[in-house]
Amino acid sequence: MAAVAFRLGQRVHAAGDPARVGTVRYLGPVDGHSGDWVGVDWDAGAGGRHDGSLAGRRYFVAAGERSASFARPTALSAGITLPDAIRNRYRVEDFTKEEQDEMYVFSTSQKRVSVELVGKNKVEEKLKNLNDLTSASVSYMGVSSIGPGDELKNLVPNLRQLDLTGNLLSQWQDIFSLCEALASLEILDLTNNTMENDFTESSSVKNIRVLVLNYCGVTWELVEKIKVSFSCLNELHLMTNRIKIMMTPVGNIVQGFDTLRLLNLEDNRIDSWDEIVKLSYLRSLEQLHLNKNMLNHVTYPSNPPSLGSLGDAAVLPFEKLRVLLLGSNQIDEVLSVDSLNLFPSLTDVRLSDNPVADPAKGGVPRFVLIARLGKIKILNGSEISPRERREAEIRYVRLVMGKAESYDPEEIKQLHPRFAELKAFHGIEDEKPVSRTSGPQKMASGLISITLKCVGPSMGEKQPLTKKLPPATTVGKLKSLCESFFKLKDIKVRLYLEEEGCPLPQFLEEDTASLMDLGIGTGSTIIVDEES
Repeated sequence: MAAVAFRLGQRVHAAGDPARVGTVRYLGPVDGHSGDWVGVDWDAGAGGRHDGSLAGRRYFVAAGERSASFARPTALSAGITLPDAIRNRYRVEDFTKEEQDEMYVFSTSQKRVSVELVGKNKVEEKLKNLNDLTSASVSYMGVSSIGPGDELKNLVPNLRQLDLTGNLLSQWQDIFSLCEALASLEILDLTNNTMENDFTESSSVKNIRVLVLNYCGVTWELVEKIKVSFSCLNELHLMTNRIKIMMTPVGNIVQGFDTLRLLNLEDNRIDSWDEIVKLSYLRSLEQLHLNKNMLNHVTYPSNPPSLGSLGDAAVLPFEKLRVLLLGSNQIDEVLSVDSLNLFPSLTDVRLSDNPVADPAKGGVPRFVLIARLGKIKILNGSEISPRERREAEIRYVRLVMGKAESYDPEEIKQLHPRFAELKAFHGIEDEKPVSRTSGPQKMASGLISITLKCVGPSMGEKQPLTKKLPPATTVGKLKSLCESFFKLKDIKVRLYLEEEGCPLPQFLEEDTASLMDLGIGTGSTIIVDEES
């Protein structure tokens, strides 16, 4: 095969290794070497040797310092057609044991499920005619073209889900031809296919409901074109595409996508909440996935962009949004947490791996997040039970009450918007200072009851103890009391608060903090461990 058999920008894979994929960046001679050569920039630096320059001469610019190499044309493959890939993957009669183990299809929840070849004769009979195949995966099989449309249509006419991850597709016309040939196709996964960012808008593709374009190098300008051609999408996945700005053709708001319910923008480069506000009038949007971006705050749009041609002034921003995933961003202020209460339909939020949700980075613990988020039913993937909410809100109120003397009422209202509401809802009265003549009975009524559990390996087996303590007891004082209660000698104690809904107990790090400061009240459990 000569170098002229390839073209610049073409996707190829190493001969015999369809998983090693790259893009042709150079065709021609290489100084000091005879014959024709193909310069390839390999995806994710898959075994490259240089950056596109060799022996002091630059032939092309590669994506990485060692992502490029030169190869003989015979060492590369331009790929196969989709019908050939399906036959290769799903023929049964000559499967090796390894191929049988690797064979899988997609479940309805988008998980790969191995095909169990029980009753092999029945399976062979069924797959001789692929008419019954509804879910197929041909990931990393070197698919570079769709082949004749009639051939594909006759081969798998009932295919509903197709995984094309890691192949050599790049031209949108191939995708349009694919969708036209497979009228039953609803779910199309093009992950790790480097798609061209330019295409001539085709006739509307109405059969595709879920389109996955993760790691495809798409820009928002391309997304604006996609929404015209793929007019009936319910889900659009755009993970890891380096999207930073959403350029809109008209005004400052994303329009269209009338049927879109889920938009996945995880692991991109969005660092301004103003970009997210542009999505506020996607009228059907229920789930917005923004994990692993660079957002540092969240606000509900008080002055949303002009509706323009949308017209309906009664529509609220993010009116149907139920799920908002914000994990692994840079949100560091509780005002962002409070603003989530303003989203009309929001019930599921992820804030994990943000400074605001990490007490070690100056953030707040889970119980404070629950108390501040009045309508949220699922936090960080964990359901909030009625009991956990009640305990969190009471604990939060007592926490704020312990600090109330330092602020005037107006400051409390600004810093803790739900405090007065929760205090009244749970019927919590202001604590009055105990007079010297109040007597033991009055004094005891102000104590809180906590359970202490020993878990340290050097502490031996000890039964949990329930003790009544003043709310002003500090963490340092409680450590000393635990040493006395459990007769711990020469053991440095560490204390943790066990909280419902949290996979790990919360480390009580500050010795000077009181139980009241930490929102610890009656019924709490303290884990007594030892320093390692």
